[in-house]
Amino acid sequence: MNTVGKESRRTYTTVGLCFVVALLEGMDLQSAGIAAPGMAAEFGLNSTVMGAVFSASILGLLPGALGGGWLADRVGRKRVLIGAVVLFGLFSIATAQVWDLHSLLAARFMTGVGLGAALPNLIALSSEAADARSRGTAVSLMYCGVPLGGALAALVGMAGFAGGWKAVFYVGGVAPLLVAPLLILCLSESAAFRAQQSARGGASAAPRVSLRQGLFQEGAAMPTLLLWISYFFTLMVVYMLLNWLPSLLVGQGFSRPQAGMVQILFNTGGATGSLLLGLLLDRWRPLALVALTYAGILAALAGLGLSTAFVSMLLAGFAAGFFAVGGQLVLYALAPLFYPTEVRATGVGAAVAVGRLGSMSGPLVAGQMLAMGAGATGLLLASAPGIVVAAAAVFYLLGQRRTEGVTA
Repeated sequence: MNTVGKESRRTYTTVGLCFVVALLEGMDLQSAGIAAPGMAAEFGLNSTVMGAVFSASILGLLPGALGGGWLADRVGRKRVLIGAVVLFGLFSIATAQVWDLHSLLAARFMTGVGLGAALPNLIALSSEAADARSRGTAVSLMYCGVPLGGALAALVGMAGFAGGWKAVFYVGGVAPLLVAPLLILCLSESAAFRAQQSARGGASAAPRVSLRQGLFQEGAAMPTLLLWISYFFTLMVVYMLLNWLPSLLVGQGFSRPQAGMVQILFNTGGATGSLLLGLLLDRWRPLALVALTYAGILAALAGLGLSTAFVSMLLAGFAAGFFAVGGQLVLYALAPLFYPTEVRATGVGAAVAVGRLGSMSGPLVAGQMLAMGAGATGLLLASAPGIVVAAAAVFYLLGQRRTEGVTA
């Protein structure tokens, strides 16, 4: 009984600490947007250059996620996570100390590398800390920290500290550095990773797993490609909505305060969906939950594109956040199931990296379509085929898993 209680405490501690790191990650992901007016005024940056500043951290997420996942399968999830937390903490502080555009871009890129390296390790640690019946819940509880961190960043920005636009970066940098010692002392390394290392003779005999071996050999090629497709198209739509939703609503005739209310409900729906869909993942068949999630995304896109009344637009905004952001969480929770322990973080990190390509593509494609005269309704409805492709990829992947004898 004591052993069971000890394992439960270890699980709660791991998920709790990962939640705190996710909170800090969500805070930093939103910090540049909150600080943008102050940064633009201090350095004389126009909207085009500010777009490059925003893109710098997103670009850093790609090598961070890919490299952080691969390295974690060699030296451990805990070590890489701590390094990632220290990295994005230091460069968040560095962002507040920049002296020109080039130093600002470099600081934001390196912050993105740290943030990118943290996420696959948060997913792997949370998933591996729980038993098979609770993995979705564990990942969802952890991931709730990301949207809540964005809200925390908004509160810091609204508080109007003496540091002006720099305050959000000081808070977002000092907090991770304070959390890092706590991770060193209290965070347990994944039991699955430790068992895998013990079976191979200890850390000195850690497997030298290449990206090609981890992602495309021994039956991993099909799950890898299908996960990449679903991550790419799902995150394309999520980030299109995150970046363009207020502008689209104003273009449809709603006032800016009304657009702001819809955006608030979108984020509220995202936090709610992340939690509830994660809980359902441990209670429903994954195929049923994926069907509900992607049907919900399609319905929400139609609602955002066709609604003319403010109340119905509020409902559509909440539904879009619930299913789109929640659907992203479902993908994060499903990915670890398709890779063995020795390449799990590598597989998750690669999928996250491909998803980041989608997150960069979504706003760019939306901008081009709007410039060509597609209009808000046309843009939202044109997003539907990408969601159908993402859903089909997940359905096929889960169907293959079921035929191999695993309940889906």
